[in-house]
Amino acid sequence: MEDYATIKVEVAENIMTLTINRPDKMNALNFATLGEIESAFKEAATQKEVKGIIVTGAGEKAFVAGADISEIAGVKESEAYEFSKNGQRIFAVIEASAKPVVAAVNGYALGGGCELAMACHMRLASENAKFGLPEVTLGIIPGYGGTQRLTQLVARGKPWRLC
Repeated sequence: MEDYATIKVEVAENIMTLTINRPDKMNALNFATLGEIESAFKEAATQKEVKGIIVTGAGEKAFVAGADISEIAGVKESEAYEFSKNGQRIFAVIEASAKPVVAAVNGYALGGGCELAMACHMRLASENAKFGLPEVTLGIIPGYGGTQRLTQLVARGKPWRLC
């Protein structure tokens, strides 16, 4: 497996564990992290010894606390659109994986983190896990397909009472 800067990837007993490793930023997703997640999933797809994938976050505070606002705050509208489109594409790759993907959620799974967990085939939550799409309270639509996945995972009509 390749070396990465913002994620850790380990394979043991036919299971690849992908850990988003930015605990100082509550594992927030940025351009680099999304690219590394995509690369790791593409690599896992070609590895016969990998039979399943676990996605988790480093530290105890957050699985993924959303997008890295400090990085995307200064981008142009077109770059923000590409960031969202890129995330949608990567999360679709996760969702379509032929290998089972489990989100092991510890702490906050907010915004893009909640959307990442929803893109996985199964979600396991610790007692301190908190899920949410707080951007909807600001009038911003979730950027990585969360509105579509949430209504598929939870009955229509219920999701908005959860936010």
